[in-house]
Amino acid sequence: MASSTRVLRIDVVTPFPGMFSALDESIPGRAQITGRLVLAMHNPRDETTDPHRTIDDAPYGGGGGMVLKAEPIFRVVERITQEHGRGEIILLSPQGEVLTQSRVEELARLDHWVLICGHYKGVDERVREHLVDREVSLGDYVLSGGELAAMVLIDAATRLLPGVVGNPATVASDSYSAGLLDHPHYTRPEVLRGWSVPPVLLSGDHRAIALWRRQQSLLRTLQRRRDLLNLVSLSEEERRFLDRHDRSSCDDESDGGARTMEVECGHTSDREPDADARSCNGGGVQPG
Repeated sequence: MASSTRVLRIDVVTPFPGMFSALDESIPGRAQITGRLVLAMHNPRDETTDPHRTIDDAPYGGGGGMVLKAEPIFRVVERITQEHGRGEIILLSPQGEVLTQSRVEELARLDHWVLICGHYKGVDERVREHLVDREVSLGDYVLSGGELAAMVLIDAATRLLPGVVGNPATVASDSYSAGLLDHPHYTRPEVLRGWSVPPVLLSGDHRAIALWRRQQSLLRTLQRRRDLLNLVSLSEEERRFLDRHDRSSCDDESDGGARTMEVECGHTSDREPDADARSCNGGGVQPG
């Protein structure tokens, strides 16, 4: 199938399918209407055999909480596989690999996922050992269940599908897509409560605007997610630019001042950095 018409099918295994009605709105909703995204909910209670439709039980060995039973999950995933083929089987779990933009991009290239939403104390370990291809976590914290994490993953991947977002450049310039945080954005009015849009954005000089945006992206990443800078390819000029502003920030802190750094319209300072320039915390920007 041509990539321009590719469809992503996502089967979600959850005892709370009603939570996913939020995905009927905005970009995921439009993707479903246009057929780019197919979402199907599967309640493991439908695969139980007891009158109470039990999907959890107390853990062997004692302890608090309840554990999701393995058999209903195996049955629903096997039924999905029989009807639609085997997709990438993903367990949403706080023990999984942390979700990043690069992982979202990797998953968005697939045609079929099966998302298993963990709940209660977790799932029977045999689901992890004998059914799941990978585990995904949103971060180092615990949610009530995997449903919200699944919705985040679905939304993040849906906007990468061809034809879902009207302007592909919008997706390409998002934070993390190029390894950096996104640059600031402004819209009308030009002056809001005395605060003006940076003049470079009104100049019509596309090269200057592109340079300003790149510099702002670099600065924002330096200030908020310094760790990302060691994962991207930077030119020597960009490294000098970051070293200058890193030292300026250190000077401001040592002086106790509140000096504001400004990036000129497409120009950088002619002042060369010291060869041994380092950040205040000793981190610096490591060479690629």
